[in-house]
Amino acid sequence: MSTAHEEFIGPRPLTVVRHSAFLTGRLLRTLWRMPTFLVIGLVQPVIWLVLFGQLFRSVANLPGFAYGSGGFLQFLTPGVVMMTALFASAWAGTTYLQDIDRGVMDRLLTSPASRGAMMCATMAYQAVQTVVQSLTIVVIALAAGARFPGGVAGLGVMVPAAVLLTLIFSALSNAVALLTRQQATLIAISQFTTLPLMFLSSAVMDLRLAPGWVGDVARYNPVEWAVVAARQAMLVHTDWTKVWVHLGLLTAAALVMGFLATQAFRTYRKST
Repeated sequence: MSTAHEEFIGPRPLTVVRHSAFLTGRLLRTLWRMPTFLVIGLVQPVIWLVLFGQLFRSVANLPGFAYGSGGFLQFLTPGVVMMTALFASAWAGTTYLQDIDRGVMDRLLTSPASRGAMMCATMAYQAVQTVVQSLTIVVIALAAGARFPGGVAGLGVMVPAAVLLTLIFSALSNAVALLTRQQATLIAISQFTTLPLMFLSSAVMDLRLAPGWVGDVARYNPVEWAVVAARQAMLVHTDWTKVWVHLGLLTAAALVMGFLATQAFRTYRKST
């Protein structure tokens, strides 16, 4: 049997792509039949945009707030997009837990399906949801009065940044699901990671107004990488070097997490 490494980036990439397409289609058909989860995932971002955005709009006038010219809603929208991607992907492992409970996972592991394809499929499934939700959030923000000077180019950075963030944390969530096989553990770890990562970033507040140590920690935070890339791309004068550096960091993290998560199949097989 091939190792997880071979299955993820092995000598038969076309097989992995074909298996990934089949398995992603299986998940997307489920989403098509039950789009409720996609809609529910938009409730919290709408609350953040409409209520939080209005409640704290005066923050944009504070001395030291670097994005005041565009208003707080323009500043907040990329943060809300990344928060939505983060929270949704943190629950990605639920799909694996359902497959484990129903015996589907064991059947897949005894089939010719590539382990890498199984991981790629769930990550691609989450990515599709992220694209739909991100575009919806931008439309809602525009309707609420936000304006984004970066235009289509800025949107072309923000959505991929959200997708890369989704890949990182959906891979992590999948690995936790395979290693623990417990819904309660997945929930606990998701809560333990997502909220601190959100607040240790500039998703909802300019870090120039935060304590210095928060900014120091944020430099190593993937959520901050995604927010910075998206927010920079939406400005009138974009620092494209900063954008590409942060997108590169996200891409590297996504590849590493995807590989490590695929390795979790070995541990799962040994424990069954």
